[in-house]
Amino acid sequence: MEARPVAEIIAYVFVDLAVIMIIARLMGRLAVKVGQPAVVGEIVAGILLGPTLLGALPGDLDLLLFPADIRPFLNVLAQLGLVLFMFLVGLEVDMSFMRGREKVAVSVSLASILLPFSLGVLLATYLHTQHDVFTETDGSTSPIPFLGFALFLGVAMSITAFPVLARILAERQMHRIPTGVLALACAAVDDVLAWCLLAVVVAIVAATSFSGVVLILSLSVAFALVMFLVVKPLLRVLVTRYERLGQLTPEMLAGVLIGILTSAWIAEEIGIHFIFGAFLFGVVMPRKGAARLNHEIVDRLEQVSVLLLLPVFFVITGLNVDVGAIDLAGLGELGLILLVAISGKFVGAYAAARAMRVPKRQSTALATLMNTRGLTELVILNIGVQQGVLDGEMFTLMVIMALVTTGMATPLLNVIYPKRILERDIAAAERAELGLTEAYTVVVVVHDPDRDAALVDLACDIVGQEAPAQVVLTRVVRRSRPKPEWASGLGADLELMATVAGELRTLARQVEARGLKASVASRFSEDPWGEVADLAGSSAADVVLVRSGWGIAEGALAADGSGTPWPPSLHGSVVTVSGELGEAGLRPGGPVAVLQDGDADGRAALRLAAHAAVGRRVPLQLRAAEGRRGVKRNVADSLRRAGVQIAAEESSLPALLVAPAGARTVPAADDLTPILLVHAGTADTDRDMDETLAGIAARPGAL
Repeated sequence: MEARPVAEIIAYVFVDLAVIMIIARLMGRLAVKVGQPAVVGEIVAGILLGPTLLGALPGDLDLLLFPADIRPFLNVLAQLGLVLFMFLVGLEVDMSFMRGREKVAVSVSLASILLPFSLGVLLATYLHTQHDVFTETDGSTSPIPFLGFALFLGVAMSITAFPVLARILAERQMHRIPTGVLALACAAVDDVLAWCLLAVVVAIVAATSFSGVVLILSLSVAFALVMFLVVKPLLRVLVTRYERLGQLTPEMLAGVLIGILTSAWIAEEIGIHFIFGAFLFGVVMPRKGAARLNHEIVDRLEQVSVLLLLPVFFVITGLNVDVGAIDLAGLGELGLILLVAISGKFVGAYAAARAMRVPKRQSTALATLMNTRGLTELVILNIGVQQGVLDGEMFTLMVIMALVTTGMATPLLNVIYPKRILERDIAAAERAELGLTEAYTVVVVVHDPDRDAALVDLACDIVGQEAPAQVVLTRVVRRSRPKPEWASGLGADLELMATVAGELRTLARQVEARGLKASVASRFSEDPWGEVADLAGSSAADVVLVRSGWGIAEGALAADGSGTPWPPSLHGSVVTVSGELGEAGLRPGGPVAVLQDGDADGRAALRLAAHAAVGRRVPLQLRAAEGRRGVKRNVADSLRRAGVQIAAEESSLPALLVAPAGARTVPAADDLTPILLVHAGTADTDRDMDETLAGIAARPGAL
């Protein structure tokens, strides 16, 4: 066949990339709509573009769309995507998940590797007789050694896909409960052990003698030591430079990419496959103080990897998968493979978890999650094909197994962990994490830790003299990118949340200096208001304090305070702050003014203003809302009897103006007076004015 012109090759590659991206995006979205990780849909897309669907149609469409002489160019792109993916997997490996769970995590991980590995090797004794010949692309054949076949089958049965598992946990919010955190810890250990095991297996298969195996393993150990002892300390320079410049520069990103590619090349030269070098470089990336740096690196690399390169890898994989070629005997082999893969992982993880006294429901959920294989399984299977130990039919059967074990996780979790039980456990975990007690609770939504120091002071003022009382400081960081559909992004997110939590603890000391209990909660979300609403519900917050305009999104609180996103059942009031509080806080000595109205928002505003006046030890200035003739005398008299000092309406400029959110106009005293717009929760909606005044009078310290 005459060689194609270079221009035609380039055009072919561009068209193929466009088709791959279109089909991958469509199938990924379809998978998400039916409750599956997008990676399942993208793997299916790759299979459909191969012999399974296109090749089964008239005209050999798979060969027409992906000619044999074009595939090597696509394969290079696929391998580049695989290198970036393995780096991101290494970057997400975070052993901090193990803290306090070391014994359980190691036990479950070892059991969920050893049992399926052993069963896989045992199954290989039967399957090898039917799959002992490997056919090359040129039609030539070579025998498949039993040892290599058995070892690869064992490793393929043992793997757990940490990225997909973490993605499932993040989607279901299970990473916020102990079961989810334990699953992450087990998967992280499993990931490291399985990749080390695979490196050994590749070395055994690639070497032609025992001395060759020893040489490859020795060089691999030396390579790992250099990476941890030399490269890892050098990479701290990236953190220092990032902190100085405040951003990820092109030079810094180029340095990371050079490191990834060089490590991959060294691993390939050693003989353990290039993916191990990329994975190891991700593992040795700095963690301490590097949360924001790593987050930006993930932001930059995953877009190219997810949107363009990984779908090409799925197609290259799919071109070797022919589901239609499976006969009745093949279906029987598939049944055995599924039985060994699912039961080995499930029984191993479940038995180990129960032996460590993990409750039955949590053990079942953990065993189900450890069965998730996803994209990681495809990586291993492709290495098996490259090493010549998995023939085409076995490769197809194992790819189907990867799809089934990944796809079954979400439906099974819906049965094992129903929504009502999950919500209960999340609320319990939230309260336990924050150390909350039954007390008057003010939740402060922090956006800028430096700017919002005055907002925290205001929260302490709002507590008044309620006792017991506590202030919860929360910061919800909106994602700068959509959630990655093939993985979770959870490792980088959690690193950044740890940094944010440290900043919040500085503000917490400010609260504790006022004699109040303080808790901190940091979150990553595409729905900031939803996160705050969940926290307010789980903490039974009496007041949620937030700057006006924060977290604006469709259906969220508008800048003027209208359009509350809070559920009708929310207990506490939502208070939005308009105007700058200033570095020095509120105007010293000024009264707290309240725009008085008789509706639920007005009663909540009055209660809040009275708290703040008593807390600041200043008078309360009552003002009539628009359309009202004046302030009812009984309100002022009742407040005085409760020990609240009442100021004349025009006595002096107020330090703070509190108004109901439904007020038609809110007259500001001057540009330096912050305005608090109050949305009543059920606590104020369900009471009338007499109950509000009685509640103020009953406050400890009000008299």
